[in-house]
Amino acid sequence: MTLPLTILDWVALAVFALAWIGYASITDRVKSIRARSVIAAMDEHRHRWMRAALGRENRIADIAAIGNLMSSTSFLATTSILVLGGLVAMLSAPDPARHVVAVLPWSQMPDEMMWELKIGLLLVIFVKTFFEFTWALRQFNYTSTLLMGMPLDPHAVGHADAAAKLANRAARHFNTGLRAYYFGLAALAWIIHPLALIVASLLVLRELHRREFRSVARDALATREVR
Repeated sequence: MTLPLTILDWVALAVFALAWIGYASITDRVKSIRARSVIAAMDEHRHRWMRAALGRENRIADIAAIGNLMSSTSFLATTSILVLGGLVAMLSAPDPARHVVAVLPWSQMPDEMMWELKIGLLLVIFVKTFFEFTWALRQFNYTSTLLMGMPLDPHAVGHADAAAKLANRAARHFNTGLRAYYFGLAALAWIIHPLALIVASLLVLRELHRREFRSVARDALATREVR
């Protein structure tokens, strides 16, 4: 079976994949680059949080803070399911949606196979998104258990570091899920035109880099205090 993809479609998909996979690989795996990100700064603050919790007998506020993290994660996981339901509906009844796309500027009505490919890409992205958020949710839940089980001893740093490590892993998967959301929006542009996918992928890449490395939030969080 020959896929109905033009050269421009392949180029657009290559740019999309390179922007997403390349950016994630560099920022998450190259330590010298990751150390300058807002994600690394927050990892440090979570370590400080858990070590400070060692000296608190009443940890209700700490559990409430983790509960807030779990609530936002749960909301996004639920939203992913709703998006998946909408995408499945678009696959099962493609004609109305294809006619809507056909009236958009610079777009043409895609044939049935092309439509399935474009919606299929979105399905794959949001399935990944759902798994990332649900795994982050479980790890935040595990963190709350470790937090409540930590001894009231400022010197028990091993317990605090274990809780912080788990919280940081949860945050990493949460961040991966957010990136999938952003690139899912970029993939939506492929429905209009391959050039729209290229432009959207580059815009998402630029915005992710700005937020994680050049934002005011990153500068505020990247303190130089000694733990």
